[in-house]
Order: sequence, then structure tokens, then C-alpha cells
Amino acid sequence: MPRPPGAAYGGGMRTRTLGQGLVVSAQGLGCMGMSEFYGQGDEAEALATIGRALDLGVTLLDTADMYGPFTNERLVGRAIASRRGDVVLATKFGVVRDEDGGRRGISGKPDYVRQACDASLQRLGVDVIDLYYQHRVDPDTPVEETWTALKGLVEAGKVRHLGISEAGPETIRRAAAVHPVTAVQTEWSLWTRDPEVTGVLATARELGIGFVAYSPLGRGFLSGSLRAPDDLAADDFRRANPRFQGDNFRRNLELVDKVRQLAAEKSCTPSQLALAWVLARGDDVVPIPGTKRRKYLEENVQADDLTLSREDLDQLDAVFPPGATAGARYADMSPIGR
Repeated sequence: MPRPPGAAYGGGMRTRTLGQGLVVSAQGLGCMGMSEFYGQGDEAEALATIGRALDLGVTLLDTADMYGPFTNERLVGRAIASRRGDVVLATKFGVVRDEDGGRRGISGKPDYVRQACDASLQRLGVDVIDLYYQHRVDPDTPVEETWTALKGLVEAGKVRHLGISEAGPETIRRAAAVHPVTAVQTEWSLWTRDPEVTGVLATARELGIGFVAYSPLGRGFLSGSLRAPDDLAADDFRRANPRFQGDNFRRNLELVDKVRQLAAEKSCTPSQLALAWVLARGDDVVPIPGTKRRKYLEENVQADDLTLSREDLDQLDAVFPPGATAGARYADMSPIGR
């Protein structure tokens, strides 16, 4: 049973190892929503949330140049300025955006890789990035060219470890043939079990690559707090997500209500149960739930104390088997790339 809300929590979160040697907290913190996509942000609360995460032993902070755009890296940089030694800093490149937020596509071109890294280092205010991801795969640039440029960044001391996000098994193999891949990042949760059926998880494990699960709470749906689409702010990107619309929303709510019931039986919150499910999938898996508020951070961290039995896991699998969620992950995957 996790600690009750508000209970004291020291900085003793367990650790896990990604790839061949990057030690991180068992949970990370996704920082994207502090700057964009999930309604209005609060910079003071965001900074306090990052500081509280570090106090609680959450070392892995996840950002990207395109969040904001560009403002999220600056926010994270300010938050960690006096605590760089406490942080495993992960950021990403590849989704090209203008300052006004417009998208200009995906790029893995070598010159762009180097430029993007230098810009991220400057915005973050650091000398080296601990984990640098190719955020999306450029269909017009062979991944070998992109990863040769990334290998050069490691050799130059600007980056310590490399990762890739939303890539298929063959692409992961091709990248790993150029330079070791420390982490594969993609969406994985009860709500999205794609990595189990696409071969991405099996490929990562075959190659000794860690798995970083983003949106482990189903973009907040698995928390059980969303009861209708109108619960979302007018500028929340989830309003355009097929899973949050119409009949899909109602069908998915029925599934989540079953998770709420199981959570009540375990004396935990639905979010803690959903995170515990991801954590139980293997010591090579690190979920990075995103939040911009301390109270949700503290709730999420307590999932580290929750142990699920085989019966618990079987019950959750019965409620949320692969493919159970109604609706596509994105309204259109084509701008995202794979």
C-alpha cells in the first residue's frame, strides 16, 4: 500500500539502469505539460514541482526542444541551475518548429542534429546532455546518417547517452548498429500497449536497451479524474485526440472505471495502480509521468511503494488487454513520424 496523500516521503526512490549503464530513478518526470499542450501553465508551480521531484529522489527529467516551443528547456534549465548533480537530463531533437509554434516537419539531417544539440545546451544552461533522443524518425534521412552525427556528439563530449523515440524495430536495429542505444522511448501504459504487439519492446530487450514509457497514465485518462470532454481546457490538445472524443470517450471511461474499482480494493489511487503496472513490467522499464503540480507528483511517486501480485496483474490485463482502448493515439500520426 502506498503512503496516504500528504504523508512524508524522503528522497529514497529506487533506481533502475537504462541500457549499459545509465542509472536513473525508477520513475522520471515528464516536463512537457509545464509549457504546452495541457492547458495554461504556472511557471512558479512548475519550478516548484521540479524541485520537489529532485527532493523526492526523482532524478530523470524529460524535456524536448519542441515543447513550448523552446520554452520548456529554458524552464528546466532554470529549475536545475543549482542542482545539476542531482539530475539525469534528457532532451530531444527532430520535430522542427518555429518560434511562433508552427511546425516545419521532421529532420534528422546531420547538420540539423548538431545545430539542435548546441541550441539545447544553450537553453538548458549545461555543458553536456545526459540522454539525447532522436524525437521522431526523419523518413527522408537514413537513420545511419542521423546516428553518425549523434555518435560525433558523444565523441565531442556534448552528449553522454543516446536514445530514440517512436521508432520501429528495424529502425532501432539500424541505429544500434551505428552506436549503442541507451533508451527507446514510446507511449506505453494500460491505455496504450502497442510496444508489446509491434515488436518494439522485444527488440529493445534483445539489444539490451532500456525502455522509457511516456504517457504512462494515458494522458491523464487513467487517473479517473476526467469524466467528460468538457473537463479539458479549451486549448488542451487532448480535445482533438480521438480517444477523448464522443463514443470513444464514453467507452474508455467504462474501462477506467474498472481500474478505479481495482484501485479502491488496493487502497491506492487509479494513477498509482496504473504506474505500478508499468513499473511491474520489468526493471528495464522507467515510466515518466508528466505533471505540472506538486500534489500529483507526490501521488505518482508513491506508486514506487506499490507491489502488484500476479492476480492483480491478471485482473488489469483482463480489463485492458492490448487493443481495448477505443480510438487512435493521435488524430494524425503523419506529422509525428515513426
